[in-house]
Amino acid sequence: MSEAELAFLDAQWDVFAHDHQRPPLFAANGRPWLTWLLIGGRGAGKTRAGAEWIRCQALGLAPFASEPVARIALVGETEHDVREVMIEGVSGLLAVHPPDQRPQWQPSRKRLEWSNGAVAQAFSADDPQSLRGPQFSCAWSDEMAKWRYAQDAFDMLQFGLRLGSQPRQVITTTPRPTALLKRLLADPSAVTTHAPTRANALNLAPTFLEGVMARYAGTRLGRQELDGELIEDRPDALWSRALIESCRVVDAPPLQRLVVAVDPPASSGKRADSCGIVAAGIAENGVTYVLADDSVAAATPTLWASKAIALWRRLDADALIVEINQGGEMVKAVINEIDRGVPVTPVRAFRGKWLRAEPVATLYAQGRVKHAGCFPALEDEMADFGTSGLSNGRSPDRLDALVWAVSHLALAPRIAEPRVRVL
Repeated sequence: MSEAELAFLDAQWDVFAHDHQRPPLFAANGRPWLTWLLIGGRGAGKTRAGAEWIRCQALGLAPFASEPVARIALVGETEHDVREVMIEGVSGLLAVHPPDQRPQWQPSRKRLEWSNGAVAQAFSADDPQSLRGPQFSCAWSDEMAKWRYAQDAFDMLQFGLRLGSQPRQVITTTPRPTALLKRLLADPSAVTTHAPTRANALNLAPTFLEGVMARYAGTRLGRQELDGELIEDRPDALWSRALIESCRVVDAPPLQRLVVAVDPPASSGKRADSCGIVAAGIAENGVTYVLADDSVAAATPTLWASKAIALWRRLDADALIVEINQGGEMVKAVINEIDRGVPVTPVRAFRGKWLRAEPVATLYAQGRVKHAGCFPALEDEMADFGTSGLSNGRSPDRLDALVWAVSHLALAPRIAEPRVRVL
């Protein structure tokens, strides 16, 4: 291909865009959307998608626009962010335009002007009142979840979106559990696309992705900044995300005792609860370390028993702690059918889940329980377990298994001489 042909192809955003960089056609209410939320991890291509969408609006390029718009708002956290990221950045507006389409950037006036007369004005969310007065056909707001005056700036922008037949806006952001973002996610006139950092791996340095994934994968920060997940705390939860993060370590020290705890489901099949399978050990200084979460969803008794025994063997654990409230002797029988050599320690719950979990949560607050690694699904249950249980109404099976393991190691009297384990 000639250089001209390559340049033409390179400018066809609809050919190269990822699915998450394309807005859906309709909102949940069946009508054309008014707000597009593009939520993703760092480097997921949010800025490029926002810049390309604005380019299509200014020039009237199909399939993202049917006709050019006259007035555009560009809103970032600060004027510096608008200029350095949204306009002059490597994925900003100046970079995504071919030379013959590129708008003229006038820094002193904080505006971009296209040859067809379209104009984009730059605004700082730190100055919401600057949005009072101007009017727009469309808008691009970047990293809205970290705006200091998010609600005020967003409100002023909405009053200005009043030109054309259907004023619309795109919001590109890494998620944070702000009240405004949660309201927009529930807005029936809005659409959402989502992508983790790894979705754009071909455009990122391999060492960056390997390094940050190795360091942050599974942590609260990693799930927010890399996976683009909206991570929030429940006010009445026994564990906060901050507490869980403060208890995280890379490796466990030599352990004196080690157990695998199992919280078996009452039934099996697609609608059955998960089987909680959690391993933990206790060190000489009395600190308990959570080592594994091998919980399995909707499993048959043979499957969950096999997984529990496999974990017990892999870690060379001292005992298999099994709650027998639901299955009684049948639970022990299922395990013995697979391996009679497994030392099963049956436990029975006489108190509610909250009362059993509360002293374990106290151990976390005292720094006496650590997580040797990341266990996202387990930690989600911990941060969502309040006085009424989980917010989704399901059984906290992973958490139950954790509580049995930690309670047996740190709260129950020791019944055998310890032996030192090095993992």
